Amino acid sequence: METRVALIGIIVEDLSAAERINSLLHEYNQYVIGRMGLPYREKGISIISIVVNAEADVISTLAGKLGMVKGVNVKTIYSKK
Repeated sequence: METRVALIGIIVEDLSAAERINSLLHEYNQYVIGRMGLPYREKGISIISIVVNAEADVISTLAGKLGMVKGVNVKTIYSKK
Protein backbone atom coordinates (compact mmCIF):
# COMPACT_ATOMS: atom_id res chain seq x y z
CA MET A 1 0.00 0.00 0.00
CA GLU A 2 1.15 3.54 -0.74
CA THR A 3 2.51 5.74 2.04
CA ARG A 4 2.00 9.47 2.48
CA VAL A 5 3.85 12.18 4.32
CA ALA A 6 1.77 14.09 6.83
CA LEU A 7 2.18 16.69 9.54
CA ILE A 8 0.23 16.07 12.73
CA GLY A 9 -0.18 19.24 14.76
CA ILE A 10 -0.96 18.78 18.44
CA ILE A 11 -1.91 21.41 20.99
CA VAL A 12 -1.77 20.15 24.54
CA GLU A 13 -3.94 22.18 26.91
CA ASP A 14 -3.80 19.64 29.76
CA LEU A 15 -0.14 18.97 30.45
CA SER A 16 -0.99 15.81 32.39
CA ALA A 17 -1.77 14.27 28.96
CA ALA A 18 1.94 14.23 28.07
CA GLU A 19 2.47 10.65 29.27
CA ARG A 20 -0.36 9.28 27.09
CA ILE A 21 0.82 11.32 24.08
CA ASN A 22 4.39 10.03 24.45
CA SER A 23 3.10 6.48 24.80
CA LEU A 24 1.15 6.74 21.55
CA LEU A 25 4.08 8.33 19.71
CA HIS A 26 6.34 5.55 20.95
CA GLU A 27 3.83 2.97 19.72
CA TYR A 28 3.94 4.52 16.23
CA ASN A 29 7.63 5.49 16.26
CA GLN A 30 8.47 3.46 13.14
CA TYR A 31 6.45 5.99 11.10
CA VAL A 32 7.83 9.17 12.69
CA ILE A 33 10.28 11.17 10.56
CA GLY A 34 10.68 14.00 13.06
CA ARG A 35 9.19 15.67 16.08
CA MET A 36 9.34 19.16 17.54
CA GLY A 37 7.79 20.28 20.80
CA LEU A 38 7.42 23.84 22.03
CA PRO A 39 6.27 24.70 25.53
CA TYR A 40 4.32 27.96 25.64
CA ARG A 41 4.60 28.64 29.33
CA GLU A 42 2.78 31.98 29.27
CA LYS A 43 -0.36 30.21 28.04
CA GLY A 44 0.21 26.94 29.92
CA ILE A 45 0.11 24.85 26.73
CA SER A 46 2.51 22.86 24.57
CA ILE A 47 2.60 22.66 20.79
CA ILE A 48 3.92 19.50 19.16
CA SER A 49 4.57 18.90 15.45
CA ILE A 50 4.99 15.32 14.28
CA VAL A 51 6.01 14.48 10.69
CA VAL A 52 5.13 10.94 9.65
CA ASN A 53 5.42 8.72 6.59
CA ALA A 54 2.81 5.97 6.66
CA GLU A 55 -0.27 4.58 4.99
CA ALA A 56 -3.25 6.93 5.25
CA ASP A 57 -5.16 4.63 7.60
CA VAL A 58 -2.20 4.45 10.00
CA ILE A 59 -1.93 8.26 10.05
CA SER A 60 -5.68 8.60 10.63
CA THR A 61 -5.59 6.04 13.43
CA LEU A 62 -2.72 7.77 15.20
CA ALA A 63 -4.32 11.21 14.84
CA GLY A 64 -7.64 9.81 16.06
CA LYS A 65 -6.07 8.21 19.13
CA LEU A 66 -4.22 11.44 19.93
CA GLY A 67 -7.42 13.44 19.48
CA MET A 68 -9.26 11.26 21.99
CA VAL A 69 -6.81 12.19 24.76
CA LYS A 70 -8.47 14.67 27.12
CA GLY A 71 -7.04 18.17 26.82
CA VAL A 72 -5.50 17.56 23.37
CA ASN A 73 -6.44 19.12 20.01
CA VAL A 74 -5.14 17.53 16.79
CA LYS A 75 -5.11 18.47 13.10
CA THR A 76 -3.47 16.59 10.26
CA ILE A 77 -2.15 17.93 6.96
CA TYR A 78 -1.28 15.48 4.16
CA SER A 79 1.22 16.05 1.35
CA LYS A 80 -0.16 15.77 -2.15
CA LYS A 81 2.62 13.37 -3.19
